[in-house]
Amino acid sequence: MSAFIGVDVGTGSARAGVFDANGALLASHARDIRMWRDGDIAEQSSDDIWKAVCICVKTAVTEAGISPEDVAGIGFDAACSMVVLDRQMRPLSISSSGEAERNVIVWMDHRAKDQADRINAQGHDVLGYVGGRISPEMQTPKLLWIKENVPDAFTQAGQFFDLPDFLTWAATGSLTRSACTVTCKWTYLAHESRWDETYFQKIGLPELADENYARIGQTIVAPGTTLEGGLRTEAAELMGLPAGIPVGAGLIDAHAGGIGTVGADPEAGPEATMAYVFGTSACTMASSAAPHKVPGVWGPYYSAMVPGLWLSEGGQSAAGEAVAHLIRTHPAHAEASGQAQSEGLSLQDYLLHEVARRAPDASDAIQIAGHRLIVPDFLGNRAPFADPSATAVISGLTLANDVDDLITTYVAGVFGIGYGLRQIMMAQAEHGVAPSSIVISGGAGRSAVIKQMLADASGFPVLAPHSPEPVLLGAAMLGAVASGSFADLKIAMRDMSSVDRKFVPANHVADAHAARFRAFLQLQKAEHDLRAELNF
Repeated sequence: MSAFIGVDVGTGSARAGVFDANGALLASHARDIRMWRDGDIAEQSSDDIWKAVCICVKTAVTEAGISPEDVAGIGFDAACSMVVLDRQMRPLSISSSGEAERNVIVWMDHRAKDQADRINAQGHDVLGYVGGRISPEMQTPKLLWIKENVPDAFTQAGQFFDLPDFLTWAATGSLTRSACTVTCKWTYLAHESRWDETYFQKIGLPELADENYARIGQTIVAPGTTLEGGLRTEAAELMGLPAGIPVGAGLIDAHAGGIGTVGADPEAGPEATMAYVFGTSACTMASSAAPHKVPGVWGPYYSAMVPGLWLSEGGQSAAGEAVAHLIRTHPAHAEASGQAQSEGLSLQDYLLHEVARRAPDASDAIQIAGHRLIVPDFLGNRAPFADPSATAVISGLTLANDVDDLITTYVAGVFGIGYGLRQIMMAQAEHGVAPSSIVISGGAGRSAVIKQMLADASGFPVLAPHSPEPVLLGAAMLGAVASGSFADLKIAMRDMSSVDRKFVPANHVADAHAARFRAFLQLQKAEHDLRAELNF
């Protein structure tokens, strides 16, 4: 048999999955990775990440019960964090601690807000392909921050990698970058196959253009392209695999979730099906045959996800993390945690169980939310406003502080995520990007109750893919294409994924959700207007 390995590195863990040619998951394994947090700062270690990846691959292959020789290809995806290596390809610190191991600026790190604001104020044409405004989550503001705040590191750096490209380098030794990473996060113009040197000159990074982009990517290829050399000996030994296994150019994690899901409904096709990757943050990935510039929605990016199609990428900077924060900070957190533990459940599983008990029809969970309404912009608004300074709003609070009130907050938080999703869909539709259904992946959206709640709040059908690990599946598809087992990524998407269940918005709660959504927009506007009025 032929098996394919997909590796996914998220915000808090690394995972590996082994799949067969039909997309069936044979085994998977996860391992936590370390993060240092301090306010806007979030840092990781590339050595720690790579060690976790190798352990996950080796363990997953063993648990799958296959021979290492059965592995025909490997693909990698990861969160769009920045990895900095010195000229000897060793970790180079970008941390105020000076510790070399802290050489990764995590995607969610907002240290470069000022740099992003200054770049946006200059209004370069390149910004037209990132939704009109660059985010501090993207890499050029972070590069400018390094230059201005850690100048020795900027000078001494040998390579600045997006994390997926670091993983493929660690696996193969190839400096080739994926068109997905450099287009979506580094301002590469994939539709013209070029960097724009005037952009780097204008924002204060002329060195990168002067050196012909040697440190950020000179060879750019489509996701799934076979990388020269295959799995190198050192990596193969750590993973317990034969050297030389084909490795495909990688994807950002959300985009892997898109690849693993938007081909699941072949009758609709990827243009009619928008991927929603619901994890710590959430990403919306809509494809179209023509480019559409949607203010506040990143892109349009050419061939950054589905080959030959333009990608519009929105999302929420805090989604699963927003819900987790609401739970963690509620006065009844300790009591609910104790009840969950006594029933052998995680806290969120316990809360979901209670929602299902109180609302056997998940659409009736709107009654549990009552008048509580939450705008969950705890980490700014990624789309459609591209406003990293936005903050959350909660209305409908009372003096209640018991577990019942926690459940009300939990449900309202999930609905708030759904209303943010609805807002993004509306903004896209106004500019010609109009998918008719949403296919969901990511750990925060696994529950059927959550899927129905999101369908009701967004007003769109939500599809559940058959695979329990669609992000890992998307990564494995890269390996499958790199191995030559499939002629291209679109064929792999068609043959390795499928829809398991469809969740349709319930008519009997549509008016109530529409009313709540109107109030959501009013609260969001009030928060924005207050910040503008106070101006501090």
